[in-house]
This record gives sequence, C-alpha cells and structure tokens, in this order.
Amino acid sequence: MIMNGVTMEVGAVAAMRYVSDGIKAAKFLMEHTKHTMLVGEQASIFAISMGLPGPTNLSSNESIEKWINWKRNKCQPNFRKNVFPVDDCGPYRPETSTDLDDRVCLNTQRAGLDKSESYHFDLHNHDTISLAVIDKMGNMAVGTSTNGATFKIPGRVGDGPIAGSSAYADTEVGACGATGDGDIMMRFLPCYQVVESMRLGMEPKLAAQDAIARIARKYPDFVGAIFAVNKNGVHAGACHGWTFQYSVRSPEMADVIVYTVTPEMPIR
Repeated sequence: MIMNGVTMEVGAVAAMRYVSDGIKAAKFLMEHTKHTMLVGEQASIFAISMGLPGPTNLSSNESIEKWINWKRNKCQPNFRKNVFPVDDCGPYRPETSTDLDDRVCLNTQRAGLDKSESYHFDLHNHDTISLAVIDKMGNMAVGTSTNGATFKIPGRVGDGPIAGSSAYADTEVGACGATGDGDIMMRFLPCYQVVESMRLGMEPKLAAQDAIARIARKYPDFVGAIFAVNKNGVHAGACHGWTFQYSVRSPEMADVIVYTVTPEMPIR
C-alpha cells in the first residue's frame, strides 16, 4: 500500500501472487488508475501488464521446508477457531451450529473476549515494513509492504494494504506506520487514529500511545507497534507485547538513527 499525503490518493494490492514487488504494483495502481485496491490473480495480472517481472515462483527452499514441517505437525499452529478437528489439517467444520437468533455480535458479554492469538506474530515470522517520508516542500507520503502472516489461511488479507491501519498520511498533519497482529489492528484503524489525534493537537508520542492503548483495552494479548511523525518532523513510537525499533534519517544526519521503544502500560 502507498499513500500520497497531499492528494490522499491510495494504491493497494492484496493477496497478490507470482509478483515480488507489491509496493511498486501499488504505486502503478495509484498513478495509472482511478481505483484504490486490486486483489488476487487480477492484481498480479495488472502488475505484470504494467511491466513488473512475472509470473515468478516466490517460494524459497526455506519457505517450502517450513510448510512441509507445518504439515507434518498437523497444520499447527493455525488461525482457525471454533472448528473441528482442532488437531489436523481439515477439512474443517464449525464446532457448533449457530442459528440466526444467536448472533455473537449482539452478545455484549463476549465483547472483546476473543483471543487475539498473537503468538503467531513475533520478530521471527513477521516482515512488515512501513515507511513515511517528507520531501523538501513538506509533502508527506507513506508506504507499507509485507509478505503477510506465516501459516495464514489462503486468501487472508491483513492490515498491510488497508489505508489507515498499516499506514496513513496527511501532509497538513503528519503520518503513521504500524506493524504487528494485523488481523486485530485493522479493526481499529490505528494509523488513521494517530493522524486524527495529531490533528486535534496531540504530540506524536501521546497519539501513538493512545492508539495502542485503544487496542490493548479490548485485546490485552495483542502484539503491535506504531510510529508517528508530525508535519514538523517530530516523531515517536509506541508498542504493546514486544520491544519495537524504528529508524530515522534526514539530510542533516550523517547516518540512520535507530530508536528503541519498550512496551508501556495502556492509557486508561
């Protein structure tokens, strides 16, 4: 996903196979179409039609070995819930039948109690890269690229291509990037929240902490992190469930500086 903070244009691709350069495909989509998102096979066809290499086999020996071992381990861990069999590779069926009068979304006693299963997300199986840039004129843009969650259900789309979740920018205010348990984080659009909080006068640090805390109150076991930068270049980060690092570089700096952010207690 890529976003122009001046025009608010967005280009995003999701569930795209056989093309390695997803961020460039998203940029082509933003610059050469009136659409915002393409998904699946048609996204791959579009990317190749615009000149990107493909179709290409993106599997590596490491990823194939990881998949084989996962199958041998009866497809555990996985992202299924409330299904059986719970310790096999399926086919899966709902654990219980649910009639139309028993709707989970109307059961307030269950609100916020679903497990986030954040054990799937850590430094060893997560590869999201979110980036914010400010040019000499003060214009801002953001981009996010990710391979997605390990052992995800085929067809899964996480927060990577979702504007306002993995990244968001408004040149008049600032920008944000996020990483972590995308299935949880995308429900809160944390980067949109960060930018809007800064619009209301919050400093980047407080805006990032507030967005993380909103998620942690509902999902205390989730893993995620956010960086925020305002239009003046003031930046900060916040995280939950892991220690997070982000890097900064400006023309005045001799080299990149890496900032380490440690988890804090959620804001009440």
